Amino acid sequence: MTFHSMWAELLPIGRSSASGGYRRFAWTGADADCRAWFKAQAESRGLTYELDRNGNQWAWLGDPTAGDAVVTGSHLDSVPDGGAFDGPLGVVSSFAALDELRARQVTFTKPLALVNFGDEEGARFGLACVGSRLAAGQLTVEQAHRLTDADGITLPQAMERAGYDAGAIGPDPERLARIGAFVELHVEQGRALDLSGDRVGIASAIWPHGRWRFDFRGEANHAGTTRLADRRDPMLSYAETVLAARREARLAGAVATFGKISVEPNGVNAIPSLVRGWLDSRAADQQTLDTVVTGVEKAAREYADAHGIELDVVRESFTPVVEFDHALRDELARILGRDTDTDTGAGTGAGKVADLKVPVLGTGAGHDAGILSGTLPTAMLFVRNPTGVSHSPAEYAAEDDCVAGVTALADVLEGLACR
Repeated sequence: MTFHSMWAELLPIGRSSASGGYRRFAWTGADADCRAWFKAQAESRGLTYELDRNGNQWAWLGDPTAGDAVVTGSHLDSVPDGGAFDGPLGVVSSFAALDELRARQVTFTKPLALVNFGDEEGARFGLACVGSRLAAGQLTVEQAHRLTDADGITLPQAMERAGYDAGAIGPDPERLARIGAFVELHVEQGRALDLSGDRVGIASAIWPHGRWRFDFRGEANHAGTTRLADRRDPMLSYAETVLAARREARLAGAVATFGKISVEPNGVNAIPSLVRGWLDSRAADQQTLDTVVTGVEKAAREYADAHGIELDVVRESFTPVVEFDHALRDELARILGRDTDTDTGAGTGAGKVADLKVPVLGTGAGHDAGILSGTLPTAMLFVRNPTGVSHSPAEYAAEDDCVAGVTALADVLEGLACR
């Protein structure tokens, strides 16, 4: 199948007719349809299909146990009303790149695997990269069993209802030890490539980032009969904290976003008793990130004290800065026609140097490649996003840029697995 035909086949799965965005949440019907698509693509190419203990899907060309395998892929799940490209572009491109290599009649000297990691976005259970975190041992079995969705369904329950053995989840060091390199292709979540005029880039690093939950507890009361002076309204403290997050991020040259909120009792005519907001913050280095989050929490506590509100702050997840394997990154650069001696770091701008063909750029978005980087050599390729919009139905990449990404990925896989 061509890239276009595969893309058209996957495109309708999990798409909301109301928003035009995608709701491919882990262990739901849409997720099952995406998994069925992946399995069918693997089998149609004569690949050996495997489902690992954590629900990640693998398609192998060559002996899976031989070792020093080259792996590529991404994920198929989405954020709520997300775009079509975040994740699926990497999976579709992996199959298309394999097709391209077969058309070139290359000889593989190493096993090649294509992968779909489960629950990368964390939309259902609130933790990103669950499948790769479990495999790498960065999420314990006990922690995984405590993950619940908005309806109180635990991760093991969701897996079992979807027909999977949740009793097997856990670290998978034997599998990861058989991988010599993992290369993830992803649509760029920003405009650096568009601004530099390049179709494809190489990742240098992922910014440190995390999620913090702010619980503002006040007193429920009648919205129409309670004097303003008598209220303990947690929404006021929350609203002021949202503004503080924007201010702290702007001053530090970072980003901070309150993108999710839960209100109790959630009535139009009721003063809330609890406002729970989730902060996502990212910065180019750890010190800057700490400065932003500390500043937001300090402001939140001052606002809470002023309104008689109790405040709890819980760090729900955190990923330190990820420097992708320099040797592998430089090998990608060599394969794609660029020699690089300078790491441009984790800035949002493309590190384009005169006479060098492929820019090296950092990103503020987390990925499975970042999770796995502590266990095995990983690298990333980015495909141009002309608007920079991501996690939105408006997310977009031109088909010729996507095809350029497939070609670049095929070149990289040939260089790594066919030597």
